[in-house]
Amino acid sequence: MLSFEWVMIIYAVLTMLFILFAWRLLDNPYELLLKRIIPVLITFLLCYIYKKIPNRIVYFLRIIFQLYMLIWWYPDTYELNKAIPNLDHIFASVEQWIFGCQPAILFFDNYPQKIVSEAMNLGYAIYYPMIFYTVLVYYFFRKSEIEKIMFIIMGSFFAYYFIFDLLPVVGPTFYYKAVGMERISEGIFPSLGDYFATHNECMPTPGYSDGIFYQMVESAKAAGERPTAAFPSSHVGVATICMILLYKLKNKVSFILLIIPYILLSMATVYIQAHYVIDAIAGLITGVIFYYIFESIKINNQ
Repeated sequence: MLSFEWVMIIYAVLTMLFILFAWRLLDNPYELLLKRIIPVLITFLLCYIYKKIPNRIVYFLRIIFQLYMLIWWYPDTYELNKAIPNLDHIFASVEQWIFGCQPAILFFDNYPQKIVSEAMNLGYAIYYPMIFYTVLVYYFFRKSEIEKIMFIIMGSFFAYYFIFDLLPVVGPTFYYKAVGMERISEGIFPSLGDYFATHNECMPTPGYSDGIFYQMVESAKAAGERPTAAFPSSHVGVATICMILLYKLKNKVSFILLIIPYILLSMATVYIQAHYVIDAIAGLITGVIFYYIFESIKINNQ
């Protein structure tokens, strides 16, 4: 079993314990348990196949499966944190106290131009391709380090997911929709309790609606967006980790090519109203922290 596969299994076990503890508060606890058993069984199966057929293709499939399953685990955080009262009123209030406004509203209002909208949506859309690209670069050019790189990325992802399981913050697009823009503009941020346990309506993404990248983001939201995972921003956090990994390569071409998309991605989290500014800042800080935590952990091949 590879170290990054153990990370997934540990997360599955920990959340199983949470499900058992909060059994009566969850809508579909049996289904949630099944959603953990399936990826664990497939992981063991791939491990067994690799033991019988130890080649690069099967090894690569083990990597791809774990990366793909990150999409599977994301909406699951919503199913778990529904058992805890929503906390957005606190985060919106802190945002107002720090900035004297709601930047997630003013950012688009001040920069509604088509080119800005498309640039922001391009940045947001490049998130998963950036992760996949980082893994591929190490797989083909620093193969000896690929397990460690996957361990850092997967460990960080599941650290974020575990926070999301316990910290129900949905972000501006859901909270503003639920409260109403008039009250938000007046600086009124009411507590919504368990409102999002039964409501998952969000605001349409602001911007140039006919843009290619705008449509890509809207399609992704329609397919898998849930009122969850706002604080800290894992988009900013994991993207920061990818940039650190690319910077550590002797050849800095990949880092240079992605620095502008990375900046756009970080800004886009607020522009499209997915996150508060404090979410993005916390994502940057935790991304650096998680990188050094998981980089410092010795794995079996090191």
